Amino acid sequence: MDLDAFLPAIVARDTRAFGQWMARAEGRMRESLRSFATVVDVESVLQEALLRVWHVAPRFVPDGRPDGLVRLGIRIARNLAISELRRTRARPVEDDELERVMADDEPSEVSSPDPMLRKVIAECHDKLPEKPRQALDARVRSEGRSEDLDLASQLGMRLNTFLQNFGRARRLLAECLRKHGIALPELET
Repeated sequence: MDLDAFLPAIVARDTRAFGQWMARAEGRMRESLRSFATVVDVESVLQEALLRVWHVAPRFVPDGRPDGLVRLGIRIARNLAISELRRTRARPVEDDELERVMADDEPSEVSSPDPMLRKVIAECHDKLPEKPRQALDARVRSEGRSEDLDLASQLGMRLNTFLQNFGRARRLLAECLRKHGIALPELET
């Protein structure tokens, strides 16, 4: 299905139509950011890209090829990821390198888990409010196999509410860890 079919309703600021478009486009946009997964917060880049698509959609002019708005969203997402790379001076991982690492049965140079760190993480996790903790736990349990829309539905939340709860959980977890002297810059965005 050409997702540009939703464009007239999106231009008319129909949030339901945008939600349907987003549910179908999000996976492709997320996949386009795969090589950046180890060096940028892909979730925040994706959310920002979706927000920007919503804002620029009324000015978007289709080029006649299918899924023009999706292609624009992918371009926006990749540009945001590149900007984030430049800001942090990180290096993206090539797809073949990522596949090799994921397929590698023997972890390389992985240290044994720090029991004190595990304890602090568990304490901070337990302090999270219920809804943000549920969103975080759902995302962790899914191990990236489920779309956020499905996770939100399983928790009885709207997608936007789920994403807000997940973002709040990350923020609160990072704050708690910082109070314990553990700085994790990738959680601070």
